[in-house]
Amino acid sequence: MKFVRQFPALDRRALLSSLAMLPLLSASFRSTTAEAQTQRDPLASWNDGATKSSILNFVGRVTTQGGPDFVPVDQRIATFDNDGTLWIEQPMYIQLAFALDRVKTMAPMHPEWKTRQPFAAVLDGDMKALAAAGEKGLVEIIAVTHAGMTTAEFEKITSDWIATARDHRFKRPYTELAYQPMLELLAYLRANGFKTFIVSGGGIEFMRPWTERIYGIPPEQVVGSSIKTRFEMKDGAPTLFRLQEVNFVDDKTGKPIGINEHIGRRPIAAFGNSDGDLEMLQWTTLGAAGARFGLLVHHTDAEREYAYDRHSHFGKLDVALDAAAVNRWTVVDMKKDWKRIFAFD
Repeated sequence: MKFVRQFPALDRRALLSSLAMLPLLSASFRSTTAEAQTQRDPLASWNDGATKSSILNFVGRVTTQGGPDFVPVDQRIATFDNDGTLWIEQPMYIQLAFALDRVKTMAPMHPEWKTRQPFAAVLDGDMKALAAAGEKGLVEIIAVTHAGMTTAEFEKITSDWIATARDHRFKRPYTELAYQPMLELLAYLRANGFKTFIVSGGGIEFMRPWTERIYGIPPEQVVGSSIKTRFEMKDGAPTLFRLQEVNFVDDKTGKPIGINEHIGRRPIAAFGNSDGDLEMLQWTTLGAAGARFGLLVHHTDAEREYAYDRHSHFGKLDVALDAAAVNRWTVVDMKKDWKRIFAFD
């Protein structure tokens, strides 16, 4: 300890103790600095400009007590699509990736799948044949891989998969591919008295096990598509058994219905990225009194993420993009408006 010997008058133990504290003090300083930065700019990953200003101005208007656009806290409802709005949806929906992995896991118990479509296409990695199977084939895959078990069993399978599965391009867990600007937006809205909900075409029980950990949105604030379940006693214990029957599809016109049935309040803000979100934004912003806000995430950054819109098989943004101009919804240009896309950028 040459440094200590240069200062013989100092108490050696006190000095070593102080040196040991430096990493903790440094971490505390960084944490305090980050917190201060967040307080100064709650949307730190958003570039300054019209898009960011539209969000800040809307929240400022509806939270200003006594202002003409003030909205009481119990009415500050914001709904968010999930795929392509809160996390990635290319090159396929993450739940579809889960279903394809489930086919491979279940294949040893189903030798007939080697020659039966659409399962043979999945096992052979033949995406062209899988696409040719169309919506009917995908529904069959979802039915087989998501049903025939209890809700508790499905939750464990989902939780185990999401904890280990990785995206092929980014080589990271899907849970790290949430959009940092949208995570900041969720936190900013909640800090201003909003209650945030996911309203997604994805499976409600596929999402619920992990949405709170990733987005801070608890299971009871998730609205999604569902299959039918049956109550039954199994070995003396009550269970819910998942059936191979569609119960509700929470997409397009289904989204306002899902909002009405699950939330019971009309949102004052809605966030999406595709034509599947059109009706949710219409329901939120059109023909309703008071301040309203609609936002679409437009994927324009092929380098940092993906660029797609009108001709994409997943997350097609066509009719809703045209409607945004007519209805004065905010459109996020991902390449221009976001400083970074993921937390690890």
